[in-house]
Amino acid sequence: MSHLALNVSHLVVRYGRRVAVDALSLSVKPGEIVGMLGPNGAGKSTALLAIAGALKPECGTIEINGHDASKDPLAAHARVGLCDQPPSLYDFLTVEEHLEFVAKSRAENSDPDTTRSIVERLGLSRVAQQLNRELSFGYRQRVGLATALVGGTRVVLLDETLNGLDPHAARITRDVLQEAAARGVAIVMSTHLLGVAERLCTRLVIVDQGKIVDDVRGPALAALLDQGPFALEALYLSRVAPEEGRPS
Repeated sequence: MSHLALNVSHLVVRYGRRVAVDALSLSVKPGEIVGMLGPNGAGKSTALLAIAGALKPECGTIEINGHDASKDPLAAHARVGLCDQPPSLYDFLTVEEHLEFVAKSRAENSDPDTTRSIVERLGLSRVAQQLNRELSFGYRQRVGLATALVGGTRVVLLDETLNGLDPHAARITRDVLQEAAARGVAIVMSTHLLGVAERLCTRLVIVDQGKIVDDVRGPALAALLDQGPFALEALYLSRVAPEEGRPS
């Protein structure tokens, strides 16, 4: 079996008595861009937070680049970048200070040229000396994405990161993510934007009630998208129960 960037097996996360993530398993290879689709409350954000180490699961295993997150959390999470929603930023640092701090925290010998390139590609040079707290929503989204990418991350987790971006910024963001994937970075992104998922992702998983209910990739994904612009929507609606049909 080829080396996996991320291997999640039977992950369970509860909030009190409610099961938010229910025995979810997901394996991701380097260079894959996995779109995680599902309704609000499906467990997508919770799963990403657990993978990133921000939530402790009740059970299950998370391996990142071969490191077991429960046995060696520092090694496992040293190369994971998360952009949550809204992005968690150090508000009283400038954009430049924030990204330098994060990059050096992840890797002692972080490459400043790579950080500078990400800043330039995402159009952050013009706000590099501004405090994060002064940024507009769209720029905070871009800084959140940059935060997930700097410091040599090998697994990038994005939670609705493309929401709120203008079309130009969204296009640049897609390009930056595809470039990262070409370098072997594994990307898992939750999104409600089906058009973005169609254009960007190499694999799509649909999550409902804490479980993966469909996983489409390779020829099956190509065949689905060849059916036209509404094929993914039709698949999604066939796999996800309408709100009125959900258990309370």
